[in-house]
Amino acid sequence: MSSTTLTRRPAGRRRPTRRSVLGTAGLLGLGSLTGCGIPSAYVAEDRRSAPDRSEREQRLAFSNWTQYIDTDDEGGRPTLDAFTERTGIQVTYTEDINDNDEFFGKIGPVLTQGTDPGRDLMVVSDWMAGRYVSLGWVQTMDRANLPNVTAQLDPQLADPAFDPGRRRSVPWQSGITGIAYNRKELGREIRSTADLWAPDLKGRVTLFAGLDEALGLLMLAHGADLAAFTEDDAHRAMDLVQRMVDARHVRRFTGNDYTSDLASGAALACQAYSGDAVQLTAENPDIAFVVPEEGGELWAESLLIPNRAGHKRNAELLIDHYYQPEVAAELAAAVQYICPVPAAREVLAASGDKEKAELAEHPLVFPTEEMRARLHTMRDVTSAERPGLHKVWGRITGV
Repeated sequence: MSSTTLTRRPAGRRRPTRRSVLGTAGLLGLGSLTGCGIPSAYVAEDRRSAPDRSEREQRLAFSNWTQYIDTDDEGGRPTLDAFTERTGIQVTYTEDINDNDEFFGKIGPVLTQGTDPGRDLMVVSDWMAGRYVSLGWVQTMDRANLPNVTAQLDPQLADPAFDPGRRRSVPWQSGITGIAYNRKELGREIRSTADLWAPDLKGRVTLFAGLDEALGLLMLAHGADLAAFTEDDAHRAMDLVQRMVDARHVRRFTGNDYTSDLASGAALACQAYSGDAVQLTAENPDIAFVVPEEGGELWAESLLIPNRAGHKRNAELLIDHYYQPEVAAELAAAVQYICPVPAAREVLAASGDKEKAELAEHPLVFPTEEMRARLHTMRDVTSAERPGLHKVWGRITGV
């Protein structure tokens, strides 16, 4: 199988570090807080909603990651501006999410106490969204307000284990965890995760430091079913990594700074995100990205409506706005992650713009059927599994 080489300069973003650490946020993620006088973090269904002020207050607050939306030369956000023009709803858009765990720790106490979170919509990675859902921290969406989502959502993203039927989450953008490598310097193709352990890569391989980010690809290499992996599957993958660390084969464990190691030549191969690969290969055509033969991990970052949000209907209308194929196409052209609206591909192809038409054929924005067949979605690490797996992974990585 050939790897994917990309040559177009993206208009998107370099994602901030997507690390997973077992700190305060990790403890909250267990589903309850134990100790004298500390109540359970779980919020029952009947305590999640607040009176919806959408009819009388034509506004909503939206929290997102940096550089994760389309912009114009005047500093506007065309797709958001179009929503306001069409509906009259003003959007306060804030780029205040820099790290899944950090944001979880910030908003967690507010959601546990049942007070207004000050935002109506937020975007987090699906592995973290699973914690919000299991804790009862997000509201069930009214599908009557989401006809475009129902009609247009990519079927491969429609039924994650943490949220069957996407009742409480809707993908914003999606991506793949695979392998990026310097094909020219290495002098050969990488076809599988096992190729990372070849002798000529000793000391030149990096892996993600976060358990949730690294584990899926490593387990796929052992034939695990990511949707139903066992603790034995996880330990088998981690045992191999421990052996590679002991042999000094792994250069280091990284957050998003893996991109600098690969760009500088300090690393020749690494676990990587498909969205970053677009920029890496635009800057250096010798760098390629591959979905391993045994499979890559398909993930999403999803829109959630937190408990006690005061403008729930307005938030649902905004979510559905982004599932119009024309709007989804405009966003995809800007951020260049996997678009969760397959019909946006035809919009870009028929746009009359050469670069947009090329983007419609981009396998890391609209994966081919052959690539899709090798993509797998990982179930969330459960609250019972997380402490033990984190303990082992932390010992291996030194994090």
